[in-house]
Amino acid sequence: MIAFGVLLFELIVFIHEFGHFITAKKFGVQVNEFAIGMGPKLFGFERGETKYTVRLLPIGGYCALEGENEESSNERAFVNKPVWQRMIVILAGAFNNIVLGLLMMIILTAQQPVLSSTVVSDFAQVAFTSKSGLEAGDKLLDIGGTKIRCSRDVQFAVAMLEVKTVDGGDLSVYKEDCGYALLKQFTSLKAEDYTDDELRTISEAFNSGINQLNASASKEEADKITRQTLDEVNRLSGKSYEQEEREYMPERKRFRTSVTVERGGETMTLENVDFYTYLGENDKPAVAIDFTVEPMEKTFLSVVTDSWNSTFSVVRMIWKSLFGLITGTYGMNDMAGPVGAASVVTQAAQEGLKTSIADAMNNILFMMMIITVNLGIVNLLPLPALDGGRFLFMVIEVIMRRPVPQKYEGWVHAAGFILLLLFIAVITMNDIVRLVTGAGIGG
Repeated sequence: MIAFGVLLFELIVFIHEFGHFITAKKFGVQVNEFAIGMGPKLFGFERGETKYTVRLLPIGGYCALEGENEESSNERAFVNKPVWQRMIVILAGAFNNIVLGLLMMIILTAQQPVLSSTVVSDFAQVAFTSKSGLEAGDKLLDIGGTKIRCSRDVQFAVAMLEVKTVDGGDLSVYKEDCGYALLKQFTSLKAEDYTDDELRTISEAFNSGINQLNASASKEEADKITRQTLDEVNRLSGKSYEQEEREYMPERKRFRTSVTVERGGETMTLENVDFYTYLGENDKPAVAIDFTVEPMEKTFLSVVTDSWNSTFSVVRMIWKSLFGLITGTYGMNDMAGPVGAASVVTQAAQEGLKTSIADAMNNILFMMMIITVNLGIVNLLPLPALDGGRFLFMVIEVIMRRPVPQKYEGWVHAAGFILLLLFIAVITMNDIVRLVTGAGIGG
């Protein structure tokens, strides 16, 4: 399965390099070699002026253009072409990756029975968001500074939230505790021997109490509603549960942020909205979405629009992740190279196979979509040896109205390429160590 993942990664590399290849051919640039993989050549063939090769190390590929890194008297050399043509050739690889990602997202979206909007429809029984200001019918516009254009933006925005230490006496926290006390009673009742009609009646009383609790404006009101709901459920169920004493904790952990919504035709910002917080692995606070959104009519236009917005959401996620690497929010063990990417694809496939082959294929397609967009975005970074670095030199050429001497640019890209290979080697080693030991080099 790892080998299969590597092949898929190289397919994405092929799509990227093919963007450079086809535009270079279109503008009459001489292409000396089109290679998949790096290092020693395994096999290949030559057609016309171009060698087509497959190389040993499945960590990338390249499209070698005449005059790409040096002066050349050949009129078909890359360096001798107009700057606008060179810009298109350089950007074509990333363009191909992003278009491929969009096509993959369209395939995934088109399979969904319904599309998800950004309008809140309902809440979990003890939803934190409903107890801290969010209401059914709210159209989400912004969560914690992240603009919301599609349902995937909601997932991304919530995943990016940072946990905060809040006052344990806050009204929203108090209402959350009241909701838990009611849910604990209701959950125990569901295990009892009630008829469907009896359980439905009890459930309606419970849900009514929760809705009133969400709208309560004070702790006293929340207490009163909790007690009344408990009494009503006791009456209907024939039980005699007592209201639990709640221990006051001065500090609580919450994923809390501001949320901008459209409500009743007006735009408003809700401050201090809590998202569902629970203890995850190693008792570390984790966050989850505790509401559902309304379905959206599925048409050709809505599928394409939602796919475009979802792809844009992935692009934005990648940029924010890159910023997190620069600022130190993420470390080496949060990164993955070709081996790590192949491992993730394999895990996604295995998880999907637990239900069906179709789910496995869709999981693979989704991971490939993220990887291909990732490859395109990373290549646009203005760093030596990357497409973005080469494009930057062309921008300088346009501004200065003359190119940077080829030998100087070549030195910069050569040094960058060496550093890039070292970086790939370190990341790949970290991937391998993580596969073997379960933890990367960084521990």
